Amino acid sequence: MAMGLARSRPPVTFAVLASGIGAFALLQSLVVPVLTTVQHELRTSQDTVTWVLTAYLLSAAIMTPILGRIGDMTGKKRVFVATLAALAVGSLLAALAPSIGVMIVARVIQGFAGGMLPCAFGIIRDEFPADKVGGAVGLLASLTAIGAGLGIVLAGPIVDALSWRWLFWLPMILTVVAGACAFLFVPESPIRAPGRISWLPAILLSGWLVALLVALSEAPLWGWRSGKVLGLIAAAVLLAAGWLAAELRAATPLIDMKMMRLTAVWTNNLVALLIGIGMYATFAFLPEFVQTPRAIAGYGFTATITRSGLMLLPSAVAMFFVGMFAGRLARRFGGKALVVAGCLVGAGAMSVLAFAHQQQWQIYLSSALMGVGFGLAFSAMSALIVAAVPPSQTGVASGMNANIRNIGGSIGSAVMASIVTSQLAASGLPKEAGYTTGFAVMTCGLVLAALAGLLMPSVRRMRPGGSEAEHAELAMLAGGTVVGDDGE
Repeated sequence: MAMGLARSRPPVTFAVLASGIGAFALLQSLVVPVLTTVQHELRTSQDTVTWVLTAYLLSAAIMTPILGRIGDMTGKKRVFVATLAALAVGSLLAALAPSIGVMIVARVIQGFAGGMLPCAFGIIRDEFPADKVGGAVGLLASLTAIGAGLGIVLAGPIVDALSWRWLFWLPMILTVVAGACAFLFVPESPIRAPGRISWLPAILLSGWLVALLVALSEAPLWGWRSGKVLGLIAAAVLLAAGWLAAELRAATPLIDMKMMRLTAVWTNNLVALLIGIGMYATFAFLPEFVQTPRAIAGYGFTATITRSGLMLLPSAVAMFFVGMFAGRLARRFGGKALVVAGCLVGAGAMSVLAFAHQQQWQIYLSSALMGVGFGLAFSAMSALIVAAVPPSQTGVASGMNANIRNIGGSIGSAVMASIVTSQLAASGLPKEAGYTTGFAVMTCGLVLAALAGLLMPSVRRMRPGGSEAEHAELAMLAGGTVVGDDGE
């Protein structure tokens, strides 16, 4: 570890990691406001064009834990650079896509870049001084949400000034630069996890994630009670049971179930799932709400793509600034307190959207509150995950946490779509009551997340290996005290 610290330059390393994660995060949402444009340009149906989003999410959900494990085994820098290469290739293919089929393939390739998240967290954990780990991990975690918000904000101006294809050209340029800098300046982490990839758990994990996310994504179109949706959900349950059994029997499991049973890990994952439900549902449907023509529907603000994106700008700005100070706040108040507070602030933001959305200032207020709440929670959760597991499992643990948040996002978007579209006016537009109910459900979800946050442990137990000062710092970030392995 001393050698790694001597050869690393934390500011440069952090800037490179942030650039790569920023490009990946932008591509989560840049296409959301322009799906209708892509549908017309590529001459496809509304149902098919939604796979531009679904394919990206599915690919990231499958590859994030797998690549996190590979990074832990073979080298985090190596995998980080490889994911940037995949992101650049996928962006190039998407920018040139002549058909919807090619576009969907391109988005699958882009989704491989989800593996950069656990590798980046692991590089921070391995290379940075202990007193800098919490703040750096927290800010990187916030970037994933900041980028998703900024993508919606930037889509309109980019399309107006250039064209929708530049939504892929610009991230590709950023990715190529980040990849070259990562290759040249980011040190390879010295810590390796022994073993090999267990392919049966990897295949079963892929199977149940695909079945579940396809069912959730298509349920609003096919119907929640349709045979296809129920069959996919049943298949997901069976495959998930097989995956758990395979992981428990594997000599080198893809995801260590003992680790996942740690209170600090499973509580963080539960909170991540619930926050993901609310956050991504809002990112997907708030632009649609404010773009609704008030003269026809009786609500909404008749906003353009650009203006609707600006209404989400306070969220991205607030998340950025909260992420900058998350390390200090965690050291003062504890990570658990920040998670609970963030969830409650997020619930307040959702309640504003549900019950007070008649004036534009109310939308801006809710957006800013969301940024504060989600920024606090994401930053603290990432530091808690890093603190809870051995260094060799940092990648897979943080990757699974990010993955669960994406799964939550898919659930939230599907549930919100079902609620909103269940009440249509004669004009064909959703009724205002549908949005009210949907945002109220998201409010309840975030209240549940706050309650789940109360289950997080406040006492840290020292892990084998590492310095006492490092453990003390990680304990402070987790919001508790250090006790030895024997409980003393």
